[in-house]
Amino acid sequence: MAYEFLSCPTCGAKLKEYRNPLPTVDIIIEVDEGIVLIERKNSPLGWALPGGFVDYGEPLEKAAIREALEETSLRICNLRLLGCYSDPARDVRHHTISVVYVASGHGIPCAADDAANLQVFPLDSIPAKLCFDHRLILDDYLRRRSEGMLIPINSD
Repeated sequence: MAYEFLSCPTCGAKLKEYRNPLPTVDIIIEVDEGIVLIERKNSPLGWALPGGFVDYGEPLEKAAIREALEETSLRICNLRLLGCYSDPARDVRHHTISVVYVASGHGIPCAADDAANLQVFPLDSIPAKLCFDHRLILDDYLRRRSEGMLIPINSD
């Protein structure tokens, strides 16, 4: 792998720049009528799962709970791990690794933070075109849901 080199602003020494994937979470929020999708306020625009970047020092489960509340105004519980998605091309802005959870949502859904809009979609009416790799994620979700293969986790 080729490394980029940076120059120290003080002494001019060449330093390696290490680039690592950025950790993110995405959440499939189940409500009585279906699942919650947000319409993104920022590029890339379009429908997507609620989610975002994990803060430094933040456990993944707490990041999922925080992002769900920030973007949808919903409190979530009953977190279940769907999987991890790491294709370097999944996000055109950066190489990200997303840990995807399924959760039950409670409250009144309302778009906030990075969400311009929010809608609850019945499982048979999910848009075909979604941002990132969220269509693949939802296809995996629908298959695993029908097979009863979602793994519960402890999210204290």
